[in-house]
Amino acid sequence: MQQFTEETLAAARAKTRGTIPGPGRIIFAGTPEIAATALRTLLRSGAEVAAVLTRPDAPVGRRRKLTPSPVAQVAEEAGILVIKADTVDAEVTAELTAVQATLGVVVAYGALLPTAALQAPARGWVNLHYSRLPLHRGAAPVPHTMLAGQTETAATVFQLERGMDTGPIHGTCSFSIDDATSAGTVLEELTVLGASLLMVLLPDLLSGSSTPEEQIGEPSYAPKLTADDAFIDPRRPAAELVHRINATIPEPGAWTLSADQRIKLGVARLYRPEPGITDAGQADAAHASGQPGQPAEPNPLQAAPPIGEVRQLDPEQPGAQALIGFRAGDGADVVLTSVQPAGKQMLNAADWYRGLHGQVLLGGPEQERPDQVLPDHAANTPATPTSPTTSTTPTEERTR
Repeated sequence: MQQFTEETLAAARAKTRGTIPGPGRIIFAGTPEIAATALRTLLRSGAEVAAVLTRPDAPVGRRRKLTPSPVAQVAEEAGILVIKADTVDAEVTAELTAVQATLGVVVAYGALLPTAALQAPARGWVNLHYSRLPLHRGAAPVPHTMLAGQTETAATVFQLERGMDTGPIHGTCSFSIDDATSAGTVLEELTVLGASLLMVLLPDLLSGSSTPEEQIGEPSYAPKLTADDAFIDPRRPAAELVHRINATIPEPGAWTLSADQRIKLGVARLYRPEPGITDAGQADAAHASGQPGQPAEPNPLQAAPPIGEVRQLDPEQPGAQALIGFRAGDGADVVLTSVQPAGKQMLNAADWYRGLHGQVLLGGPEQERPDQVLPDHAANTPATPTSPTTSTTPTEERTR
């Protein structure tokens, strides 16, 4: 197994540029745009991609027009054989076997590969996965990594076998997750990194000289998140709320309630004022005085803002702009960057705030909130993410 950092991978990739990975036909299996990014990288390298396996055309847009997957579009433009299938049955397996490929490469295909299909390429299939295995096996490794508050993950190339993401690892590259970034952005950046990792490993994968190592450690699982998982309940600690907001963007989309209206939230971060900056609870007084951003005199009798209240927060450093955020269950504040009211487009948080009338409390009526498990004293719990409402267990072989 080869292990890289972003820096050492860049150096290794630079050495491979301009050289063809080696003899051997490849079947590429993938469907969404991130998979198309990886396919383009393979094609630019001169690798011989003999066929592509992807999901069938799907309805897109308001008119629900049947549209080929991003991977199918790239393959068709390159004149590559495209096999479209939701289920890899005996007929599809026969088509894959007829390609007489050396290696199969999977990036987010989205369906099972049965044992017979796994054996179609001479050297089997490798899968690009978006976590440091055995952590976060399954369909949504990046969101679950971020839900857990982890700031580092990895792109991993492993040998596909029976079991959910259980195969031995050919190579990994560590990746740092920036603050205030969405799962969608992390996924895009990991795809670029993972595609480079594939290219560095590809000569050894094609020749059969790569030596994978078994996964070590206790596995965890990352099922696809539901809309209930993406509900933002302001009673939870601020750090947990930031993790949940960013982990569920763009899918299924972070959301909460304002009264009985559903609103979507853009990326968020913790409010971190410099020492000496007045408490964020004083910002409303400054705003009311016509001097937004100017610290107000502390008022020891002023009550703490209620949980979920949206308000203007003082600048975090002198000379910076005021911020828009809300109070979380542990008394800390969450900074919002953008908000999408029901029936409208996403707005800058400051623009949205200017259009508000009266006090706005996020979270909505108790009876309207999804059934998320909360401890008895939510406001006093540590900032540890709760588990999503979905669960999973290892099953048969999968592609991710």
